[in-house]
Amino acid sequence: MTTATPNLLDAYWLTDSRQVLSPEQSRSAVFFAMQGEHHDGHAFVGELYQKGVRQFVVERAALTPARRTEFTHYPDAQFTETDSSLRLLQQLATDYRQRFQIPVIGITGSNGKTIVKEWLAQLLAGDYVIAKSPKSYNSQLGVPLSVHQLNSSHTLGLFEAGISRPHEMQALETIVRPTLGIFTNIGTAHDEGFRSRRQKVAEKLRLFTRAETLIYCKDYPDIDEEINLLLKAVNPAIRLIHWSKHEGAVYKAAVQQDRLTLTAEHGTWTLKLPFADPASVENLIHSIVALLTLGFSDEAALQNRLNRLRPVSMRLEVKEGINGCVLIDDSYNNDIVGLQLALGFLDQQLTRTRKVVILSDVLQSGQREDELYESVAALQRANQISEFVGIGPVISRNAHVFPATSRFYGGTDEFLASYPFDRLRDSAVLVKGARPFSFERIVNRLQRKVHGTVLEINLDALTHNLNYYREKVGRGDTGQQTKIMVMVKAFAYGSGSAEVAQLLQFHRVDYLAVAYADEGVSLRQNGIDLPIMVMNPAPETFQTVLDYHLEPELYSLRLLQEWGSFVGERGGEERRRGEKEEGRKGEKGGDLHSPFLISSSPPLHLKIDTGMHRLGFVEAELPSVIAYLQQHPALRVASVFSHLVGADDAQFNAFSKQQYESFMRSMAVLEDGLGYRPMRHLLNSAGIVRFPDYKLDMVRLGIGLYGVESSQLERSMVRPVGTLRTVISQIKQVKAGESVGYSRRGVLDHDARIATIAIGYADGFDRRLGNGVGQVWVNGTLCPTVGNVCMDMTMIDVTAAPASEGDDVIIFGQEIAISDLARTIGTIPYEILTGVSERVKRVFYKEGN
Repeated sequence: MTTATPNLLDAYWLTDSRQVLSPEQSRSAVFFAMQGEHHDGHAFVGELYQKGVRQFVVERAALTPARRTEFTHYPDAQFTETDSSLRLLQQLATDYRQRFQIPVIGITGSNGKTIVKEWLAQLLAGDYVIAKSPKSYNSQLGVPLSVHQLNSSHTLGLFEAGISRPHEMQALETIVRPTLGIFTNIGTAHDEGFRSRRQKVAEKLRLFTRAETLIYCKDYPDIDEEINLLLKAVNPAIRLIHWSKHEGAVYKAAVQQDRLTLTAEHGTWTLKLPFADPASVENLIHSIVALLTLGFSDEAALQNRLNRLRPVSMRLEVKEGINGCVLIDDSYNNDIVGLQLALGFLDQQLTRTRKVVILSDVLQSGQREDELYESVAALQRANQISEFVGIGPVISRNAHVFPATSRFYGGTDEFLASYPFDRLRDSAVLVKGARPFSFERIVNRLQRKVHGTVLEINLDALTHNLNYYREKVGRGDTGQQTKIMVMVKAFAYGSGSAEVAQLLQFHRVDYLAVAYADEGVSLRQNGIDLPIMVMNPAPETFQTVLDYHLEPELYSLRLLQEWGSFVGERGGEERRRGEKEEGRKGEKGGDLHSPFLISSSPPLHLKIDTGMHRLGFVEAELPSVIAYLQQHPALRVASVFSHLVGADDAQFNAFSKQQYESFMRSMAVLEDGLGYRPMRHLLNSAGIVRFPDYKLDMVRLGIGLYGVESSQLERSMVRPVGTLRTVISQIKQVKAGESVGYSRRGVLDHDARIATIAIGYADGFDRRLGNGVGQVWVNGTLCPTVGNVCMDMTMIDVTAAPASEGDDVIIFGQEIAISDLARTIGTIPYEILTGVSERVKRVFYKEGN
């Protein structure tokens, strides 16, 4: 192991070992290995060395003797030892920032940071060469990576910074070093990390301790008071530019419908706003005041800039495309870092081996044109893109650096008119474009048209929930990290098995579990190579289990013996084939001593019945199980497990303890009889929260991953993953006394506006929710159902709602918790989730970075 301190400032900074690198990036990369609650980057040094990376920053605490020995096997690698890779990365970013004497706008606040940053980038695009945070890179790790994009061509920096606990902003301030600051607002986000709202404001204000100017809304008293009490004390020269809907601010803001009037001592501006919802108006005022502060004060010119603004979608969505394609919609912005993130996501789409990229000109990169597109072309080669399509005049004139099979078009209109769309079959298609190219038109052309009911799956929320449970389980009683088996049975609880499994594989969970062998086959066919346990194997599916490297759960002596007999017969057949092969080799003078080609049987899993009385071996059967396994040593037990009956309810705590003790007695018997200890797992999602002492070697994560904390003890710690939404097909006025729907069940007692929505019981909207039992969310108003739920449609009363035909309707999600919906009809969230029909389109999306 060679220890060195090379020049790291100008290297390519790499923090995720899963990132696909071009050869040029590998040669110039330095990997910062970080050890955290959920990961240890040091475990992937070897993998990156094989990819060509030669510089590594490693943490002393992670350098065990075994790891130091391992690193000596990488002879030309250079290692920089540090106490904290993150802290070193932040210090390097601080040093790097000092190279640039340009204006930098730093943005913080509870909400709106990313929107303000993106809108300012749109508004100022013609006046500056802008470096900005990719997507929502505003964390302790994201900020240094953002600032490292700066180069000598940039004339303005736009960086956002967020914190979740005290003392974090101090490090970010030295990295961003804003000259102008914007404090968007203060809200509840990350309240749990601070003693009070005022403390959170004070900590965020640390970003501006050396700023020349600060823009904020004076109508937030916590912000205004902390600025005047604390910030002014440490930065007395700071220029405060505040706005308010009342008197006493530098700018008074008056909003009437879509008209904003800003009044100050030095002028008045009346502007038509492109967006009218309150959050957008607040973000727009911050942006307009920033422009005025930078000297852009002409009213007509300001209006022209506002007219160019477009909505900011930070979501990267996965949709069903035409001709069997998977469509990745990232059509609202385009920068080199965002492109690399999107290509990494494209690489996870294992359901399609053919990969297509449709890319616009990359705007505001700050790089020389030839260098920029050579690096874009290198990324396409490194990611093994099957077909590349470039759209825009600049990328087109650099066509020579791309593969000869690439296609180029001068603009979006030309592409839509000329591209042979029949070429796109069974492909994963990434559509990524800068906002002026209106790539949403391309997405609309490529998206498969289905009815308006969709189940949106938030992949960031799913990742958040996975990490929450990972943190809960930590290390088991042996000191090793507790493994996680994730349940993806029943179409991943309705969320989409292959897509969810791909994300879980990307985040390196240890096991997946399915109910039936055909579910496991589907995952294998979609590129999943994680171990998969089949919970209900049947003798007629044993061959499938073997062929697809699945692992059976065995719960009875009959099934164990049938599996053993099957494996033995299969082994005999392979032995006989091997003997024949050896005979043929002997006749030809071959090697008579080569081994027979006998496939080993896959690991198996034993289920113990400790009180559920559904499936499993009882304690009295264990001697027979051990005797059989001793007679068949080729049958290897990977794990032994049981299931707590009432893990989600405190009234069953005594019984849960009794089950744990029964399970441990069974394990002791099995371990003694087998001569080795298989993995042990007992806990489900609720058990992870309520019985941390029982976590053993592995836990089984199910409904909690999908956003339902069934113990109800830490409900706020998990995020809803799925949002079921539909649209209003028609609205009509119906008089009091009239009836609505089948069997005239919905008789109105008032004149009403009745909307028909495009969802029914065939889609998973339960019939029990009809006749006012259920409510749906329409533009901020809960609207009751009217009459019976139909097969494909449902009627709702929108008399009190601002509703129009074509408007969105939320069935469940952030606005209506799935647990509350289930409680309404006396069922459980599992039934609601798994009841969403497969005919309902799934849209998978990522919110930020």
